[in-house]
Amino acid sequence: MTKLSVEEMKMERRDKINYYLDLAEVVAQRGTCIRRHYGAVIVKNDEVISTGYVGAPRGRQNCSDLGRCIRTELNIPRGERYELCRSVHAEANAIISASRDKMLGSALFLCGIDVPTGNYVENSSCCSMCKRMVINAGIEKVYIRDTKDAYRVVHVEDWIRDDESLLGKFGY
Repeated sequence: MTKLSVEEMKMERRDKINYYLDLAEVVAQRGTCIRRHYGAVIVKNDEVISTGYVGAPRGRQNCSDLGRCIRTELNIPRGERYELCRSVHAEANAIISASRDKMLGSALFLCGIDVPTGNYVENSSCCSMCKRMVINAGIEKVYIRDTKDAYRVVHVEDWIRDDESLLGKFGY
């Protein structure tokens, strides 16, 4: 067995934002949607407050159990007609699992994986329903993973000021 020097054993330390996005990516692995796996992690003062992933409500069958997705069968574009989806979104599950006083001023870290390709979801974002929950939860920033090391930062105040629901926009 070859001995490694101290220099060879040193690994570059992961920056905090990507560390929390890495956690969200691991959480996404629990997802049960057959289209997209999303993981969400809510963090405040460097403490993980809660996590959430995409899946059917407790006790109901998941799409992965059923082997079908009604939104796929109806050819519904992403970002539209979520009332037909069996799943609760990752952001919603993370918010449900935390108390509001702990979420005030927090950050949400979001990672989406496209199930068929295994790639990160391009131009990922919270849907309009999740945006409203994030706003009401008192979360200040949302970090969204684009690649293993690249991400976008959304200031939730922008979602309040730029209310897309007034424009009748669909999708994201």
